[in-house]
Amino acid sequence: MIRRKFISVPVAVLLAAVSAFSQQRPAKPSPKPAPIIFAVLNDGKLVEPIAYVEGGKLVQPVSGGEEPARLLSFNRTYYKANASYRLIFGGANAGTVTIKSSDPKAECSANIAEINFVSARAKLRGNVMALATNVGVTKKGGGVRRLPTAAERAQIEDLVRGEFAKHKVPSKTLRSHNLTALDVDSDGVAELVGTYWVDSSATSRALLFFIADRGADGKYALGFIDFRNIKKEDVMSGEMADVDKGVYHERLLDVLDYDNDGVAEVFTYVQSFEGAGFNAYRRAAGKWTMAFEGSNYHCGY
Repeated sequence: MIRRKFISVPVAVLLAAVSAFSQQRPAKPSPKPAPIIFAVLNDGKLVEPIAYVEGGKLVQPVSGGEEPARLLSFNRTYYKANASYRLIFGGANAGTVTIKSSDPKAECSANIAEINFVSARAKLRGNVMALATNVGVTKKGGGVRRLPTAAERAQIEDLVRGEFAKHKVPSKTLRSHNLTALDVDSDGVAELVGTYWVDSSATSRALLFFIADRGADGKYALGFIDFRNIKKEDVMSGEMADVDKGVYHERLLDVLDYDNDGVAEVFTYVQSFEGAGFNAYRRAAGKWTMAFEGSNYHCGY
């Protein structure tokens, strides 16, 4: 008979060895947040997600109406206290956005975070908004974002009146939320992005969003146009004053070359009663087309 010898090891020693081994094992790294672009809103006090960047394309992120587990995961990934993002103004790095707090259970802001931002250039207020991102930005320098010159404004407003006339809308009194000069391809020639509207009647408003390019002759042309006529019965609140304050108008956020092809895309924001819309436009072969159309639900009106 072969007798097997068993070696007795004290339990305390065995546990100590297991503990030491587990301490030596490297901790599993937490997943790296996917590239994402945020809108910086409310005078630079809030961020709201626009899109993930996947393979050079923009993809709809988690909306505020998603399942609680998805909202919790999103907030834990992107809205950790003191998480930092680059502030984009004029298509270039212009400062820092730092997360203060968020609440995935909040009724109307489940995927929105409160922030602080620091920037020597960007003075965010009202219709002057911006972007924030963890996407690598290669554009150097300050980036162009300025008011139009008097000559630029005069030229654009002639084009705007002409566009309203095409739709048989009188435009004696033009109103605008913004007209901003940018340089999407760093060629020293400014593109102009604007949001105008007129009272088409006492109970309707004609809204116009556009991107304008300057030709070799020095004259501007409206390269992208979105015209809408909003009637009182189309307004959820029934109040035209809400439209005059900005509801349903498409307004500039900023520009960002998220795919690093040398031409920045124009990002915009559309306020509604139950959430927000976000669009992005790209220029290819001299034409502006929509590259992305997304939305974020807040809560029922």
